[in-house]
Amino acid sequence: MFTGIIEETGAVAAFNRRPVAWRLKITARVVLAGVAAGDSIAVNGCCLTVVSHDDRHLEFDVLEETRRLTNFAALAPGAPVNLERSLRFDGKVGGHFVTGHIDGLGLIEVFEPRGADHYLRVRAPAGSGAQLIHKGSVAIDGISLTVAEVEGDTFAVWLIPHTLAVTNLQGRRAAEQVNLEFDLLGKYVAKLLGPRLT
Repeated sequence: MFTGIIEETGAVAAFNRRPVAWRLKITARVVLAGVAAGDSIAVNGCCLTVVSHDDRHLEFDVLEETRRLTNFAALAPGAPVNLERSLRFDGKVGGHFVTGHIDGLGLIEVFEPRGADHYLRVRAPAGSGAQLIHKGSVAIDGISLTVAEVEGDTFAVWLIPHTLAVTNLQGRRAAEQVNLEFDLLGKYVAKLLGPRLT
């Protein structure tokens, strides 16, 4: 479980296919503190298990299915990635509950400065609009954000300068894909009430 509050932006050192899985190697600093094999780290919002580490790098095995369903297929050496360690029981929940299980890929339609802030509009997968609620939560590349607008399967968020400064969104452009995770509580409510609503 995570909170969507990014601890640092790491960089892809290597991403190679191996006989049993893809191996993703990330250069990091903050999230290395106290790390151990088997720990969960969210990489662009996707929960991965640490299989190896040294004083500068983390390594993860990535299944072909994970690579296909996330924006990992576009990762190349040097690419910035958002990193967050899993939530501790005595930790702060500054964002919202994020599982690290990606629901789908979103396509950036508009990303532009408006005044001192930035406006980001994303098209979610077809049929996802029911999971999006005005003023509700969504995780974009693992970042906890508040939904400002919803129109069908398209939604928008506003970004403060701090969010751009400490995440990989500062380098994002229109037509790029981002990992999306919809609000966990909303998904449970939809599952429980779904049969009653049909």
